[in-house]
Amino acid sequence: MTCHDVSHICYSIALPGALAEGWLMQPFEQEVAGLKERLLTMASHAESSVGKAIAALGQRDYDLAVRVQAEDAVIDRFEIEVDELAIRLLARAPRASDLRLITVAMKISQNLERVGDETTTIARRVQDLCRELPLKLVVDIPPMATLAVQMLKSALDAFVNQDPAGARALIPQDKPIDLLNKQIHRQLADQMIADPDTITRCLNVMVISKSLERIGDHAKNVAEEVVYLCEAEDIRHKGTEKESVGQKGGFQQTVAADGSRR
Repeated sequence: MTCHDVSHICYSIALPGALAEGWLMQPFEQEVAGLKERLLTMASHAESSVGKAIAALGQRDYDLAVRVQAEDAVIDRFEIEVDELAIRLLARAPRASDLRLITVAMKISQNLERVGDETTTIARRVQDLCRELPLKLVVDIPPMATLAVQMLKSALDAFVNQDPAGARALIPQDKPIDLLNKQIHRQLADQMIADPDTITRCLNVMVISKSLERIGDHAKNVAEEVVYLCEAEDIRHKGTEKESVGQKGGFQQTVAADGSRR
């Protein structure tokens, strides 16, 4: 064995220390960065699709609505790519924080895919509306769409910046979107009663409103996942649990007051 061979063996033995750990970690960190990049590109497509779908509604642009519907395949493909990469990374994650990041990326990807599905629903309804006369009724769809898209964007910004405080502050913003949806549904229900000839068009607008409300729900889901990523605390359904407890408490008080069940 030559001196060169011996020095090579000594170097190989020394490498698995701190230096080797850095070398081994580098590909993992690069792949995690690639996962984030795919997820954010997917998010950009989802945000853009919602904006274009609402533009198609406002402009009565049938062709744009068709293009938006076709673009859903791109978002679906991104979801598959994110999931495949995340599954490969799960087995190699060295820290609990890495595991949370990878699982949260998969959940955010799922929510973005559902945003794409809701956008497709909007695009289909816009196509139906374009085939009929315009509905002579002012409905607050554009403000509702603006709130939903901004909420989604802010949730994704919180993910990028790993900002749990910003994510927590975002969650209550779902309420105004819910209220607008209820308001629009009441308005359209009144219109259908007053003018039955508008029923089909009003139903299409109702579906669009509901899809925007669901986009807000998905933005809220993303915000909740950001809190879990940063603080290792699962805050999903916390509000629902409190409401349920309150309802049970109210029921028990009613029974105690009159001695009978209601």
